[in-house]
Amino acid sequence: MSAPAPSMFSPAAQALAERLGLALGRPNLEEFAATLQALGSEDRDVVVVTSDSRGSGKLVPFGQALPQQLVEVGIAEQNLVGITAGLAAAGKKAFGVSPGCFLSARALEQIKNDVCYSDVPAVIVAISAGVSYGALGSTHHSLHDLAALRAIHNITILVPADNFETREAIRAAAAAEHPVYVRFGKAAMYDLHRKRGHSTFSTREAIASRDTTSEKVECPLFSVGTAAMLREGDDVVFIATGETVVHALLAAASLAEQGVECRVLSMHTVKPLDAAAVVRAGRECRAVVTVEEHSVHGGLGEACAAVLMQAGVAVPLAIVGIPDEDTVTGSQADIFRHYGITMEGLAETALGLVKQAETCA
Repeated sequence: MSAPAPSMFSPAAQALAERLGLALGRPNLEEFAATLQALGSEDRDVVVVTSDSRGSGKLVPFGQALPQQLVEVGIAEQNLVGITAGLAAAGKKAFGVSPGCFLSARALEQIKNDVCYSDVPAVIVAISAGVSYGALGSTHHSLHDLAALRAIHNITILVPADNFETREAIRAAAAAEHPVYVRFGKAAMYDLHRKRGHSTFSTREAIASRDTTSEKVECPLFSVGTAAMLREGDDVVFIATGETVVHALLAAASLAEQGVECRVLSMHTVKPLDAAAVVRAGRECRAVVTVEEHSVHGGLGEACAAVLMQAGVAVPLAIVGIPDEDTVTGSQADIFRHYGITMEGLAETALGLVKQAETCA
């Protein structure tokens, strides 16, 4: 029997989470599978396509409960995407589920042409994304997927931070009329949302007409295309996505004890990016830290940097992610610690930017 994976959180981070009243939920991947099964039980048009990924995708219960709504294609990710696209074109609510490292490389052409160019409402679900596979190494890491897919027209990219965002993202994806890519890791996540709301899937027209200069308006708790503000502050803003969000929230809470007030945005929608929230944060805060389980090239950080520069917002900025190097070998927790994607590492990065801002003032 293999040893249990090391905790994603230091003892200090776990203690702070407890003081904040955060409850540890289950892995987002398990929440995804449970939500999908609930949707499938209510709607026979909900179908799942897997590539020998039923177990790793936590979809064994789905297959046992709804065997007529699951298609197994074997280790053939390109076929998986093509079949998912075909089922979606035929009117099914089709979810293609496979490891992110293979979907966004081996099957990228099928995502581009069969799904996006053909404009079918297929949902491509990348499981065990980022560095979730840990010690299996770079062949199994998906640190390029956000960059590759951001460059492809006509696909929404969702990276939920906790069980609530996962649940709402899958419900919204099932109702979407255009292609969607959803990305999940394997670690158990703290529940970051104390309130509950309803999800909305913004139309292209609504997204395109959004006024990026307007004052903050009230939005549903989860709305595709709209960042979720988890904490207010005007010293530093953490703009994070996926499983890095909780580390940013804990860093913000730890910095508050030092008199540094940080805003935390869960950017669960990487595309279309909530440019309004990014610009507003850049104008109202003294520094910006973006955080992602992805290469520092082409992902959330560079997307935010481009938005800020084009809006004429000059502010100290740090992009925290995986640098352009051979990724260290280890568990997901080991890799996060090595690259500073932890409460302690992010707090140190933020403090450095605050000092930079004071020097430039």
